Amino acid sequence: MIYALFLIWVAASSSSAQQFYDPSDCSSDASNQGSRYTCDSAQQPCRTFLVYRANQHFGHQNLLNISALFQVESDELLDLNNIASPLETLKRGREVLVPINCSCSGEYFQASLSYIVSERTSFPEIACGVFEGLLKSLTLLQENPSQGTDVETGVKLDVPLRCACPGGFARFNGVKYLVTYPILEGDGITPLSMKFSIAPEDLLAANHLEPKSTVYPNTTVLVPLKSDPVINLNVPDSPPPTPGFLPTTTVEKTKNTKLRKLYIAGSVVGFFLIVVALLACGFYVKAVKKWKGERLQSFTDRNSVLSCSTARSSPRSGQTGRSSTNSCLSPDLLAGIKFSLYNYGIEDIKRATNDFNEDTNKIGEQVYKGLIDNESVMIKQMRFEDTRQVIDMHSKINHVNIVSLHGVCYGENDFAWSYLIFELPTNGCLRNCLSNQANRLSWRRRTQIAFDVATILHYLHYCIFPSYAHMSVNSRNIYVTSKWRAKLANIGSTLAVSASTMNDKFVTVNGLVAPQNPMNEAASVKVDVFAFGVVLLELISGKEAAQGSFLKDSIRFLGGGSNEGGCFEQLRSFIDPCLKNEYLIAEALCLAVLAKACIEDDPLRRPSMDDILKVLGRMV
Repeated sequence: MIYALFLIWVAASSSSAQQFYDPSDCSSDASNQGSRYTCDSAQQPCRTFLVYRANQHFGHQNLLNISALFQVESDELLDLNNIASPLETLKRGREVLVPINCSCSGEYFQASLSYIVSERTSFPEIACGVFEGLLKSLTLLQENPSQGTDVETGVKLDVPLRCACPGGFARFNGVKYLVTYPILEGDGITPLSMKFSIAPEDLLAANHLEPKSTVYPNTTVLVPLKSDPVINLNVPDSPPPTPGFLPTTTVEKTKNTKLRKLYIAGSVVGFFLIVVALLACGFYVKAVKKWKGERLQSFTDRNSVLSCSTARSSPRSGQTGRSSTNSCLSPDLLAGIKFSLYNYGIEDIKRATNDFNEDTNKIGEQVYKGLIDNESVMIKQMRFEDTRQVIDMHSKINHVNIVSLHGVCYGENDFAWSYLIFELPTNGCLRNCLSNQANRLSWRRRTQIAFDVATILHYLHYCIFPSYAHMSVNSRNIYVTSKWRAKLANIGSTLAVSASTMNDKFVTVNGLVAPQNPMNEAASVKVDVFAFGVVLLELISGKEAAQGSFLKDSIRFLGGGSNEGGCFEQLRSFIDPCLKNEYLIAEALCLAVLAKACIEDDPLRRPSMDDILKVLGRMV
């Protein structure tokens, strides 16, 4: 299991995401994840770079001064920054690339310098002013614990600048340098990625940032580069910090009596209108409460009698249904539920399904496709007592990745069969999409579908109360829309694996035997995780889970017995051949290892849907 989790971490780090971004200010006393970039003792030193801005206030306005500060040769800075002379006065804020030697000291990367204080100052002034936030003042204080709050003239300080070296998998992806870049007010992910000609996604991944994340002044980010660094100076420089105050202009008072009277009159009229509006709102609220009370009393009176109509005229078809005096699922009862359904007559259903034609309209066990008002629908025949359960469940959930329930029809005999009418997504079920060689499912669409299914399972497990386990997740219960997004069906139906049919050790899910503890809430959601793992295997291989343990046996090479080269070759042979080479091997490895973790024999060792969603979120 440890090996599997390690592979998941490595694969999810394929965009060279190695370090964390610390949003706290350079002068902050808080020590956060990312305040210093971490390493392990096995990592080798590296040659990398940082960015420093010309600063006249501290006397670093040319390359000669800057090279002395960072203890490098000025000639090296000349070549690197395309500047003619080391004595040339640089424009304030001009960004300069500085080469540094980065090494692992203890558990942190650092570029070690020494600095002699030229005048009495403080640690924040040195860290955030002289070195422009390339280290935090807290780090400088920890490195020089013998010094007090103020630092006297002539004191020599050890300065551990923030830096990092690419890890093994980052180097595998071609990352050559991680450049330390100090953020000023006005900097952002997009202009910074343009400045170094890299993708914004790579910059986000290298700092463990989410899309649309904000970066703050007086912090640093790592810029992942696959070649020697070059700053595009055509990208506008960051604006200088805003001043602490704005200039003011004296305004002479005008003694205009007429204008003052007009202001007073306007204030009185405005106050009067506000009072009138408040009174109107009060009367309206009182009237609404009275109307709701009358409706509630009327509803209570109607439900005290069990006899009520079972079908109304369909708003879509205009056909009139029949009445019954026995149905507890009548429209009058449904009126009390905060969920809107169309009520269809049995003739509407027969017309839509060509009288339940099994050759042209049947698409599953007791499931038919049809056309109502030129809209494709899926009609599911259910026992009467199960219908209420499905309606109740759909009335409590609202999610874009769930197949919508449109309406209900009570059959010719209320105590025999009822029919539920669902939307039918354009591209049909996932199993058919994977089997369709003429219109193959691309790798990008497969990863998006996996993310969509994980999203809805996470919603069912964590975002509704009480939490709900689907218990019947498979490629035939997952439907694909015209935009290639996934929707989960069979919500609220009788459990595919019920507590009464389970023994205390094993459950069969999607053709695979899932070892299981006695049924409880925690165990049931782990059945969903196991089933999701089987769906992942189908997405990767294109093969159907009905082939039994074949899919599970096909990924045994991920158990750690194969060398790295053999592992990738066996993975390529497992992947759906119709994908050819359009996929990323790192993403394929990530999905395969994630699937293996999901179908672990011990339910407690399977990841949660929360963990799964975090892994897949980096791939879409």
